[in-house]
This record gives sequence, structure tokens and C-alpha cells, in this order.
Amino acid sequence: MESNTMTTYKDLTPAPKVDKKTLNKMVWMSTMLQASFNYERMQSAGWLWAMLPGLQKIHTNKDDLAASMTHNMDFINTHPYLVTFVMGIVLSMEQQKMDIQTIRSVRISTAAPLGGIGDALFWYTFVPIVAGVTAIQAQNGNILGPILFFVIVFGAQMALRFALMYWSYNLGMSAVASLTKHAKEFTHAASVMGIFIVGALISNMGSTSLEIVFSSGGLTTNVQGQLDSILPKVIPLALTLMCYALLKKKWTPIKCIVLLLVIGIVGCMFGVWAT
Repeated sequence: MESNTMTTYKDLTPAPKVDKKTLNKMVWMSTMLQASFNYERMQSAGWLWAMLPGLQKIHTNKDDLAASMTHNMDFINTHPYLVTFVMGIVLSMEQQKMDIQTIRSVRISTAAPLGGIGDALFWYTFVPIVAGVTAIQAQNGNILGPILFFVIVFGAQMALRFALMYWSYNLGMSAVASLTKHAKEFTHAASVMGIFIVGALISNMGSTSLEIVFSSGGLTTNVQGQLDSILPKVIPLALTLMCYALLKKKWTPIKCIVLLLVIGIVGCMFGVWAT
């Protein structure tokens, strides 16, 4: 039987537990998950690369290893920081020599929701918080700003990768229930925190202001001063909300950046923005 048509492994004897050295190696290799990212199978090549040390330990039968490598090249797209959670579950199923189609189904059904959870936790919350704090340090000329950003973000993601790998591998299928029990509430809380942090960053770092001044009968009115008396930082807030609305209309971040550059350059040419 050809490896790409196998539904069960030839050797159905459960394999011994994968040793810690191999698990650690898989965690480090998982950092290359998106190195071969493509729009046909997304992260599949990086996924197989990270899974391979464990699969080689489990499948001593060459046909079984070939079949495992083949189905582990299926389409997959998940959050890179949380991928070891899926890896641990799949590795546990491979160790038990479970049905190949079951392993496929669990992998894709577990990986997909983690993409949204990871985005809310990291891209919208954790990374903006760390970036906001360290960017202020960098703006003040502190060399520790960018160094701290790398150390904190990289350190946090590696700690999470290791913890999730060991946790999910030891729990097996029951890890899915543990994660999803409060996933909706956790994701909502993370999203709210992310919005709160974005508002704080607008207040602390938004510096766009109007240069427009009206004079009439010896009376001078500074438009920016009037706005500040009503709602300080209203211009940075308006620009942020504009970008948010455009992104909801399927604009790309690059288009939003270009638009902001055009607004800034044209506004400075005509004396709209303060320089």
C-alpha cells in the first residue's frame, strides 16, 4: 500500500515516550515555522520540519514514517507562538499510533482557533504594550529600549513554547478541552485589554496637532488650543479611528501608512499641521 493512501500505520504498537531532549529540539525548531510560508499550504513545511525529530523517534517503520511525513505536510495555519500546543497533541497521538485521519482532523481543528486566540493575546495586546513602553525609552535615547523589546518578547514566546509543548504532550487529547473551556472569555478579555493599550499609546505618543490660527479684530484663536480644551489628542485619535475604519474596509496596513504620509506631507506644505 502506498504511503499517501494509508489510513492506519502498519506498526500499531504504541511507541515509548519521546525524551525531553527531542521535545526541546522540536521547540527550538518550531521557531522556523513560517520560514517556508506559502499560500498553498501556509506553514506546512515549517510544521513538518519541527515535528520531524519526534516522528523519527516514534516511527521506526520506514513506511509509517513516510505516511506520517506525508499527512503532516497538509495545510496548516496557526499562531507561531502557540504552535507547540498543537505539536504536543499531535505527537501524543502519533505515539499512540492513532488513525491517520483522526490525527489530521485534530491537527486542523486545534490549529485554526489558536490563530485568533494568539492574535488577540500577542499582536493586539502583549506586543503593543511592550513596544509602547520600550519605544518611549528608545525615543529618549536609551539603548536598552530595543534590547528590552527583543528580550521580553522573545523570552516570553520561548517560555510559552516550552510550557505548551510539555503540557499538551503529557495531557494528549484532554489538553484541547482544557484550553477551549474558557477560550472565548479569555480572548474577549485580551481584546479589551488591547484596545485599552492602544488608547493609552495614542494619549502618550500621539503628537499630531493643528497649526491653524484665526485672527479677527485683534482677537487670535488657536484651533489646536480650543480642541485641547475639549478633548486633548483628538487629532491622533481621529487618525487612528480613520485607519481602523479603512482596515475594516479591507485596506492593507501599507495603504494606510502611505495615506498617513500623504496627509502629513500635504498638510505641512499648506501649514495645516504643526512641525
